[in-house]
Amino acid sequence: MRIIHHFIGGIFTACQTERQSDVFNPATGEVSASVLLGGKSEVDLAVAAARKAWPAWAETAPLKRARILAKFKELIEKHHDDLALCITREHGKVLQDARGEVTRGLEVVEFATGAPHLLKTAYTDNIGGDIDHWNLRQPLGVCAGITPFNFPFMVPLWMIPMALATGNTFVLKPSERDPSASLMIADLLAQAGLPDGVFNVVQGDKQAVDALLQHPDVAAVSFVGSTPIAQYVHREGTLRGKRVQALGGAKNHLVVMPDADIDQAVDALIGAAYGSAGERCRAISVAVAVGDVADELVARVADKVRVLNIGSGEEASSEMGPLVTAAHRDKVEGYIEKGVQEGARLVIDGRQHACRNTAGFFTGGTLFDDVTPAMQIYREEIFGPVLSVVRVASLAEAVDLINAHEFGNGVSVYTASGAVAREFTRRVQIGMVGVNVPIPVPMAWHSFGGWKRSLFGDHHAYGEEGIRFYTRYKSVMQRWPDGSRQGPEFTMPVAK
Repeated sequence: MRIIHHFIGGIFTACQTERQSDVFNPATGEVSASVLLGGKSEVDLAVAAARKAWPAWAETAPLKRARILAKFKELIEKHHDDLALCITREHGKVLQDARGEVTRGLEVVEFATGAPHLLKTAYTDNIGGDIDHWNLRQPLGVCAGITPFNFPFMVPLWMIPMALATGNTFVLKPSERDPSASLMIADLLAQAGLPDGVFNVVQGDKQAVDALLQHPDVAAVSFVGSTPIAQYVHREGTLRGKRVQALGGAKNHLVVMPDADIDQAVDALIGAAYGSAGERCRAISVAVAVGDVADELVARVADKVRVLNIGSGEEASSEMGPLVTAAHRDKVEGYIEKGVQEGARLVIDGRQHACRNTAGFFTGGTLFDDVTPAMQIYREEIFGPVLSVVRVASLAEAVDLINAHEFGNGVSVYTASGAVAREFTRRVQIGMVGVNVPIPVPMAWHSFGGWKRSLFGDHHAYGEEGIRFYTRYKSVMQRWPDGSRQGPEFTMPVAK
């Protein structure tokens, strides 16, 4: 049995770990490896290694740090397909989707290579009284990242290159469900020339999370995952004086207006709701049908859901793969049963798909109609291939529906009207908005994050927000006396 280790101080190691957990191939249901589950002792070792490496790394010229990241980027490109296959075999998403994940992570690395420019700050010559004024952005120290199972490569790279480029060292706690990508990241960074201890990986579960949050030498924590855990990370990190960036859950809506291109809207819903088996925080899980478009929309979506090609992610013909574990599949199917009990109209029941009879963790695409805001399947994030249709009479009703939801991660509107698009984008209380774009995930030089209970903390992920999160702002005022004495000044200093 293959054992998935920690990576601490430049070494792949088992440390003193005794607890282990199975890692599955979701397409076959078979155990493919065993991952070590570290706790406080492993976290202590990793943080100590990162703390030891930090002073020298912080003093390394930003250009030299950027050159290591540039080499890291080249290595990702070289091993692009190997990384994608690793993701597919442990997460289950189709190979083409996994390749897209690698590319989106690579783009953040590419952005981070520009950190020498992004770390430039403002300078004002002679603000008055022979005083010059400038500001600095300096690294925080040891930073930690806690990442989810649904993007085992991309989400860590929302954090790692930004933290390293700005002069911090890093400890990653990846998901124990698909942990192999984390060690591939560690190996490629080492090959790129990153000094030992600058990047570390502790495999584990809640014990490792708790140890990172409680460790006095961890200056900042980035987290992506469910809202309860995001709240916990934010609360615990804040209480212990850490800077926290915590992305929570989502319930993303796609509004279809009567004037929308119906073919375009249907294709958008199929890809955004059922791609990656719905295991995306940016998945569309609610279609809001406005006016008389509803009947046709439901019928057209149902036709496409029925013919979804569901199978192993390694098969080129597969459009949707399995869910990550049997337990998660059962949880998703429990929501389907709850929707039936609540009175939603079950148009297509994914539990009846032929894929359900295979050994892997499969369920088919599910479609509900006549869903209301009071239903649990509307209120809660299901994180599976389940699409709910809510019918409303107007754009105003659609906006009010979306704004009333506790989550505010992402939303889209499909329309042919510029006036509708402008009204929608201005009024909707959501962090990421798409107009005729189903999943508006910001590119690497922008920043990712929602509103309301989808984001806890002051900063969004990557982009210039990432630079700000991983640095402290310092203001410097300087004057070199010419030898003359002016005596003490007791008034508020002002520019003269």
